[in-house]
Amino acid sequence: MFKRTISALVGAPLLLGLTYLGGPYTAFLAAVLALLALREFLQIGEHMGLNVWNKLTTVATVVWLIIVFIYGPKWITPAIVFWLLIALGRLALTYPKTPLAEASFNLLAVLYPVVLLTHLYLLRQLSHGVEWTFLTFFLVWATDTGAYLTGRQFGRHLLAPQVSPKKTVEGSLGGLLLSIIVAVLFWRLVHDTSLITYIMLGIIIGVSAQIGDLFESALKRTAGIKDSGNLIPGHGGILDRFDSLLFALPLVYYGVILLS
Repeated sequence: MFKRTISALVGAPLLLGLTYLGGPYTAFLAAVLALLALREFLQIGEHMGLNVWNKLTTVATVVWLIIVFIYGPKWITPAIVFWLLIALGRLALTYPKTPLAEASFNLLAVLYPVVLLTHLYLLRQLSHGVEWTFLTFFLVWATDTGAYLTGRQFGRHLLAPQVSPKKTVEGSLGGLLLSIIVAVLFWRLVHDTSLITYIMLGIIIGVSAQIGDLFESALKRTAGIKDSGNLIPGHGGILDRFDSLLFALPLVYYGVILLS
C-alpha cells in the first residue's frame, strides 16, 4: 500500500503536469508511454507462447508516432490501413510459418497500446484540449474509485467472473454513476459546452474505462500472469495503470469532435 501511494503521488502530478504543458511535453509523455506499453504487450505475447515481432512493431510504432506528432489526425486512417496491410501481408507471404494467431496479436500490438495511447496527445491538441484531457483523467479515476467503493460495500452479483472474480455489477453501476456525477461537477466549473455533452462523456468514459480494465485482465489471464510489468511499484506495469484510459481516450477524442 505504501509503494502504491508513493507511485500515485509521483506519477499523477507528472502525468497532469506534462499534459497541462501540452505540445512537445505531451508528445514526449505519449511516446514514452506508448513504447513502454508496446514492450509489455509483446512480453504478454511471449507468455502466451507466440512469436512476437519486436523489430517490426517497434519500427511501426516509431513511424506512427512521427506521423501523429508531425502530420496530425488526417494521416491516422492511412497509417492504420498501411500497418494492417503489412501485418496481413506477412501472414500471406509466410503462411504457414506465420499462423493467424501470431499475425493477429502483432497487428494488435500496435493498434491497442500504441494507437489508442497516442490519442492522449491528439485530445490535448484540440481546442480546450487541456480541459477535455483532464476531464478524461478525472472521470476514469472516478469510475475506478466508484466501482471499488460500491463493489466493496454492496457488491453481490459478479460482472465477469471468468475475467475478474472481484468485480461486480453493483460496483460497475457505482463507477458509472460517479463518472456522471463528476462530469456534471466538471461542467459547472468550466461551462464551455452543453451539459448533455458532459453527461454523454460521463457515460462513455464510465463504460469504456471498465471495459478497458476487463480487456487487459483477460489478456493477463490468457497469458497466465498477474501484472503486465513491474515498472510502477504497487501498480504493476504501464498497461495495468493505463488500461482504463486506453479505451477512454480515443472515444472522448472522437466524442468531443462529434458532440461539440
